[in-house]
Amino acid sequence: MTMFPTLTTPAAGGTALRQRLLQTAAALAAGLPLYWVLGPQPLGWLAWCSPLPVLWLALRSSRRDAAWMTFLAALLGLSSNVAYFRLLMPLPAVLAVMFVKALLWLLVVLATRRLVLRYRSGWTVLAYPVLWVAIDTAMAALLPDGNWGSLAYSQADNLAILQVAALAGVPGLLFLLCLAPSALALLLAGGRAYAPAAGAAALLLAAAFAGGAWRVQGMSGAPAPGGPLAGLVAIDDFIGPATPPARAQAVWDQYARHVGQLAGQGATLVLLPEKIAVLAPAQADAVRQRFQALARSTGAWIILGIGVQDAAGRRNLAWLFAPDGAAPVSYQKHHLAPPEREFLAGSAYAVQPVAGFAMGLAICKDMHFAPLGRAYGVAGAQTMLVPAWDFQVDAWMGARMTAVRGVENGYAVLRAAREGVLTVSDAYGKLLAERASSAMPGSTLLAPLPAARPVATWAGWLGPLFGWLCVALSVILLGVGRRSTPAV
Repeated sequence: MTMFPTLTTPAAGGTALRQRLLQTAAALAAGLPLYWVLGPQPLGWLAWCSPLPVLWLALRSSRRDAAWMTFLAALLGLSSNVAYFRLLMPLPAVLAVMFVKALLWLLVVLATRRLVLRYRSGWTVLAYPVLWVAIDTAMAALLPDGNWGSLAYSQADNLAILQVAALAGVPGLLFLLCLAPSALALLLAGGRAYAPAAGAAALLLAAAFAGGAWRVQGMSGAPAPGGPLAGLVAIDDFIGPATPPARAQAVWDQYARHVGQLAGQGATLVLLPEKIAVLAPAQADAVRQRFQALARSTGAWIILGIGVQDAAGRRNLAWLFAPDGAAPVSYQKHHLAPPEREFLAGSAYAVQPVAGFAMGLAICKDMHFAPLGRAYGVAGAQTMLVPAWDFQVDAWMGARMTAVRGVENGYAVLRAAREGVLTVSDAYGKLLAERASSAMPGSTLLAPLPAARPVATWAGWLGPLFGWLCVALSVILLGVGRRSTPAV
């Protein structure tokens, strides 16, 4: 039987104080790696081991000490989001969100500890990853912001392991990411009895990496030489109610100038960002006529994001203008970010033939939700056109979450974000081109369109199935684990 010797022993006086200080230092040290992986731009390699110190401390401490040390470490890690959260909500709400997220860490770690110490068996290596996948799945389905910032997205630049998302979506990717520190924690805290479980976990991870590397090596999503080009544009300046008319006109003129220049360089389509302005119907109609004529004169497809406010309310739209000068295809944003929750949400999808490709329209936050990405995959989209507007500090996360939807569903993604980045990624998640946005006169990117050959994935059905299976297993584990709680 594995002993899991405790690090905390009864003490009194100065010895007790010294022990508490050491425990506090240990908790802060355990939380420091989390600080670099729980924020908007995580260190992908560190995500594989950052939970290890917290799990190890919990397994080697009394339940009470494990609880407060885990909570303290989680708060330190989550504090990396404070600057971002403050852009979206008042300070009391920020503190409430961090408190709830820290409680989730407390729940997962203490439940894992209870199961490991109760059963002292190799299968308990699955507890930590199953619990986190369950929570992530529930958040994605129930919260208005979904599972934004899920630890799984930290691997968006790790092409080999990212291919797991094509098989089992974010749930499968997150499971593997959490399995590694779970296996190491049990091995380090529990000893050789857990070597077989750790070995099995290592084999599974090695197979995932090898399979992903093989898939990437054999990928055929690279652009064909001489193929069609795409242009992306972003000017950070927003045309708001207080914007002087001359300034607003200058921004629109600059967008038109960029479209003309990119089309002149061979761009078949030009993607502009989300919600360049929020306009009354008459003003919006003037913009529509201008870009309708621009598409006809340049011979390029143009996609721009615009807000329209009429008697019914405000809508966040993406317009797709065809080179023949026809009325634009209009798409209304489904999932609204916190600053625009008063906007009307859309429900329709838009897949159109563009430059020989079946292209879908979505707007920014829409692509943070796997069901919407899956719906476009089922509809046959080969490429997604995504106008976006980020908050600078979340530019990496916004772009990578969108690219992961492409891996899950086998399509390329073009995303143009104000206060973010312009990106072109293929169906394997490979970033083919990237450039930061900027204020006037803005940033442009000219890149070949990724090849649009069909890329088979299983994530559309296996991802949700695996995620909800973990939810069911977590309910069972939490119930079983409470039947006999260790007294340590």
